Amino acid sequence: MDTRSTDLPRSIGEGRPKPSRKKTVKRFVIVGVALLVVFGLLYGFNEFRKQAIANYFASNVPPPIQIAVAEAKAEAMPRYLEGIGSLAAVHQVTLAPQLAGRVTKIMFESGAEVKKGDPVVQLDDAVEQGDLLNFQAMARLADANLRRNRALARNDFATQATLDQYQSQLDQARGMIAKTEAQIAQKRILAPFDGVLGVRQIDLGQYLQAGTPAVTLTDLDTLYANFTLPEQNRGAVAVGQPVEIRVDAFANRVFEAKVTAIEPQIDPQTRTIKIQATLGNPGHVLLPGMYANARVVLAPQPDVVTIPETAVDYSAYGESVYIIKTEGKDKDGKPILKAMQTFVQTGARHDGMVAILSGLKAGDMVAKAGQVKLHNGATVAIGKDEALTIPAKPAVN
Repeated sequence: MDTRSTDLPRSIGEGRPKPSRKKTVKRFVIVGVALLVVFGLLYGFNEFRKQAIANYFASNVPPPIQIAVAEAKAEAMPRYLEGIGSLAAVHQVTLAPQLAGRVTKIMFESGAEVKKGDPVVQLDDAVEQGDLLNFQAMARLADANLRRNRALARNDFATQATLDQYQSQLDQARGMIAKTEAQIAQKRILAPFDGVLGVRQIDLGQYLQAGTPAVTLTDLDTLYANFTLPEQNRGAVAVGQPVEIRVDAFANRVFEAKVTAIEPQIDPQTRTIKIQATLGNPGHVLLPGMYANARVVLAPQPDVVTIPETAVDYSAYGESVYIIKTEGKDKDGKPILKAMQTFVQTGARHDGMVAILSGLKAGDMVAKAGQVKLHNGATVAIGKDEALTIPAKPAVN
């Protein structure tokens, strides 16, 4: 019989001394105190860090944002009715012969200025000149025969029928002379009015059919500006009203005109009314056919609050401005300026100014430059306009 199996402990813990209850409690207490100390240190560190961050930001206040300001003013706001159209010549024609013929003389240069009655083109009139001499000779003969027979008729040596025959021959000859002289005149093209010739469209020796264009003639001293306005503006437009005309070729110039005609009917397709204004053209800088922006000048609207257009911010939420207000003073006694965003309703615009229909009153100071960096409640400092403009690029040699 094996006696070793009876000497082994019956369980793993059997044979070890069991710890006392007092020692177990002591261990738990020590672990708990250690955890409290660790958590306390962590909490204290977090609080210290928060306080340090707060002190850092409190002592590092960003400098005021530099802006330029403008004062909202109550002033008279010009009013306009704006339309688009084009310029047209008061007098413009394409010179062309009334009769066919060969060009014998071209008496102009392209682009030259001519006076009324100046010859421009001469066609071959040799045949007509020969006919004229023939008819003049016939007229002289008929006139001599008529005078001779009148003397004979006084002595009853010529009848009235003979006198009537020679009178008819004279009248026919004179008629043919007038007709031939008219044909000769039609072989010479004259300028019908003062103006500027265009580009020559014919050559010397060329045979022209009647109506073949030779050159254009345009009077550039006075032009028409034809434009349209919506039909609801009819009551505000009258003959004699001033009109401002602008063209793309001279974007910085305004040409003064006056309303001279109003179409007496409304276009049923576009529901617009046609307006014609007349303007002078000093220096002949404007040309017929130019695209024109027209503004009919109305009586100005008084006491409108206006600010520079640059002061208005546009967003999907509406139009707004930053009003500059004083909120206390700093440690040096200087006023603290704050930017407060305010939504406004804008109206008409003129020469870089915009009318404010609501949201501002006269005397309010608004940021007109530098407001891109602003936010509601931001501290600002008023600087000079020049400091906020983009510097000019250096000249390239």
